[in-house]
Amino acid sequence: METEEDSKVNSWRLCSVQQVEDFKNLLRIFPLLSSGVLMCTTLPVISTLTILQTLTVDRRLGPDMKVPAGSMIVFILTSTAINLTLIDRFLFPLWKKITLRSPMPLHRIGLGHLFNMTGMAVASLVESRRLKLAQSHSVLDHPGSVVPMFVLWLVPQLVLVGLGEAFHYPGQVTLYYQEFPQPLRSTAAAMISVVVGFAYYLSTTVIDLVRRVTTWLPDDINNGRLGNVYLMFAMMQMLNFFYFLFCAKCYKYHSVEGGNKNSDDESSKS
Repeated sequence: METEEDSKVNSWRLCSVQQVEDFKNLLRIFPLLSSGVLMCTTLPVISTLTILQTLTVDRRLGPDMKVPAGSMIVFILTSTAINLTLIDRFLFPLWKKITLRSPMPLHRIGLGHLFNMTGMAVASLVESRRLKLAQSHSVLDHPGSVVPMFVLWLVPQLVLVGLGEAFHYPGQVTLYYQEFPQPLRSTAAAMISVVVGFAYYLSTTVIDLVRRVTTWLPDDINNGRLGNVYLMFAMMQMLNFFYFLFCAKCYKYHSVEGGNKNSDDESSKS
């Protein structure tokens, strides 16, 4: 006769079919989740390095007004807020009208990859222009000198990153929440925060490694190669994007696809 202790032991040794399927779903989504870590490094990297650039350029907006270097991140937040509205109100309804289907979460994440990568590439080009101006005006050997370049030249890279955030952040939240097993839905909603946390640690590690093994990030960035750092991250983002495409190609929706199919059937009946 089975005792209470035996039943407790068996409950730990045996798993239900549902528990096995839930674990398989987690294994299927893990590659997509891992691809988001490197993508999310864009925000901390470009926020920090843009401040260093801002401190060396002309920040005057008038005779008595100067842009605070730390406030440049406002352009990322503003871009994200505005583009979220435009995407949800105009772009996605137009997408659905043309394709007769709602955009899938992986579409949003993929676009986020592209815009983040483009933001890094644009930042590299802007930094190359800043260094050329510094060389032509002979300020490389004068620490603390202002490069004759208007601060708003740094805005496009921040706007592109904000646009990328507007695409990939809601896409990841939707994907994790709808694809995670039902008992883990509350955990799924917090997964994007976990990914962002890992991304901040990774970006700090990479920047520290760059400072140790290269001369790209000295104390005076006018004597460094900050554009190479941006270009390095852009290349890393490109490789990560190919990895994401491979994972997305192999991935089959578990919950989202069924929900879209039902909604499409209902709309066709009506």
